[in-house]
Amino acid sequence: MITIPDSITGAVILSIIDFLLSFFIITGIGVILAVLPVVNRIWKIDEAKLRRGGH
Repeated sequence: MITIPDSITGAVILSIIDFLLSFFIITGIGVILAVLPVVNRIWKIDEAKLRRGGH
């Protein structure tokens, strides 16, 4: 296992890793938000049926 030094160099390395991981997380959230309309079309919920209390 690689250890990160407790110095300015280590802080810079952690900042770079954090910066890169934030792109992955933001991209993942964007993919989920892009897929939601497609899922909504597939599993269409009938609001009138919900208002009547039907399951």
